[in-house]
Order: sequence, then C-alpha cells, then structure tokens
Amino acid sequence: MTVLRPGVARREAVLGTTLAVGLVLLALLSVGVGAYHIGTGDVVASVAHRIGFGGHRLDRVGESVLWDVRVPRVVLAVLVGASLGCAGALMQGVFGNPLAEPGVIGISSGAAVGAAGSIALGLGFAGNWTVTVCAFGAGLLTVLAVYGLSRSGGRTEVVTLVLTGIAVNAFAGAAIGLCVFYADNAQLTEITFWQLGSLSQATWPKVLAVLPCAAAGLAVAPFFARRLDLLALGERQARHLGVDVERMRLALIAVVALLTAAAVAVAGIVSFVGLVVPHLLRMAAGPGHRFLLPGSALGGAVVLVAADLAARTLAAPAELPLGVLTALVGSPFFFWLLRRTRGRQGGWA
Repeated sequence: MTVLRPGVARREAVLGTTLAVGLVLLALLSVGVGAYHIGTGDVVASVAHRIGFGGHRLDRVGESVLWDVRVPRVVLAVLVGASLGCAGALMQGVFGNPLAEPGVIGISSGAAVGAAGSIALGLGFAGNWTVTVCAFGAGLLTVLAVYGLSRSGGRTEVVTLVLTGIAVNAFAGAAIGLCVFYADNAQLTEITFWQLGSLSQATWPKVLAVLPCAAAGLAVAPFFARRLDLLALGERQARHLGVDVERMRLALIAVVALLTAAAVAVAGIVSFVGLVVPHLLRMAAGPGHRFLLPGSALGGAVVLVAADLAARTLAAPAELPLGVLTALVGSPFFFWLLRRTRGRQGGWA
C-alpha cells in the first residue's frame, strides 16, 4: 500500500477537485453555447427535470437541441478525452518514456487505418461495432509493432520510439490514401472525418457504442498504478519486487489499444491529448500513477470538452476540425518536450 505525504495528498485532492469542477462548468457552458443559445439556468432546470429533481422542460426546439445534439456531443467528448488522457499516461508508464503517446508513435493512425479500411471495403460483419472492432484490431497490431521495434538492449530509446512513430504514421497515411483512392463519395466523406477528427456526428448510439470500451479500459487502468510505480524504478528492480514486467506490459498494451480504438472509432485522429495532459499533471502533482491515471482521464476530458467548444465557436458558423485544433496546440508542446528531454539527458541517446 502506497503511503502519501500529507502535502502530496493535499495537492492531489485540490487538483482533482479543480479538474472535476472545471469539467462540470465547461460541460454546462458547452451544452448552452451555439447557434441556438440555451442559458445555464435553463440547462440546469432541464437536467433537474429529467432526473426528477424539479426544474422544468424547455420548449420543443430547446429540448431537442439540448438532449439530441449538445449533450451527446459533450458526453462523447468526455469519453474520448478521458480515453486518450489515460492511454497517454499508460503509454508513458509502460515504455518508461515521457515522449510516448498513442498519436505520436502511430497507434491512433494505425487504428484509423482499420476504421478507414472497414469503411472503404463496406464491411459490416459486426453491425454497429464493425468500425470499432477493426479500429481495435489495427490499433493492437500497431502498438505491438511499435513495442517490438522500439526495444533495444532491453530498453526503449527516445530516438527509436520517435522514429518508429514517424514510420508508422507515414505508412498509415499511405494506407488511408489508398482507402481514399478506392472509396466512393459517401465513403470519402467518412474517411475524411477520420483523418481530421471531429465530434460533429455525435449521437446517443455512438455514445453507447464506445461506452463499454472506454469504461472497461478506464476501470482496469488504476489497478496497475502500483506496478507502474515499481516499473519506474527499473525493470530489474520491478522484477525483484514481484512484478511480472512482460505480462503487465502486454496487458497494458491491450488496454491502451482498447482506449485508443474507442476514441478513434468515434472521433477520428485527435493527437497530443495523451501527451500534454499527463505531463502537465506530472509537473503539478508528481509522478505517482495512483493519481496520474485517473487524473489524466479527468484532465483529458476537460481538455477535449474545451477543445470541442473552441472548434465549434472560433470560426462559427463553420466548425474547425478537432484533430487539427489539438495538433496546433499540442505540436509546440511536443517540440518543447523534445528540447527539454535532450537538454536533461545531454543528447539523444
């Protein structure tokens, strides 16, 4: 059992509470803002009425906009952001590398190839789950390939990891290009959605389709927190302390693939959330995974709800692609992180 110093526990509690309150406030703001404005008081009243705590119904248009368009979109943003944030924290713990992230090392692109391929080929073997299953399979194969190729001498090197990600992303881009070449107009529109990332097609069925994958991954991840802390001491030390390192890595690789596939299957490629959020939390609260894993899920949800709100409003009435927006913000952070890592290590080795 991990014993936390009072100062660390207090800092984690304050940060967790701040993120939770921020998420609630952002969600309330997001469901009200748009071409059809709904006041925060009306949002609260409608929610209270739905759950049986008084309040009142809105007019027919207001109820439809709120519950059929805005709320499923915000719920989907929470699920996708939480999945990507938690997946990023797990990747960094599994690889023992601060540069690991599903988008940077190609897992998101690999999952998108599975989704785009299923669309272009018109597959339907699993009904509404077909795209999710294909994204999961492709994401799992990608993460296994990255894991195998980035290992050298029993450890994962920064240069190997980044270069492997570049190669995987390039290959995935070519594969998606082939899907685009052979797709018809309707399929082309869907594939473009995967490449740019968006929550504009959010519906309750999509929320229900991704919920089991995201919930399973997010529920399993915290059980590995202590073992990830031990792994941070080094593989040999972790083994001496009773951790089956390879079995844990394989299990967490599957969890990361599940979380990433769940996100990609409904939102397309949304990069850098899993890189930025865990680092900000690690700077604020320390490296302990007991807080970092759930905190990254909560922080990822906050970031993606905020990013989706910005995507809907910055260029209104047009809508910015969500993946483009997160990449524009995340890329400078990644560059800073590369420089910081190089400066601390005295080189790229």
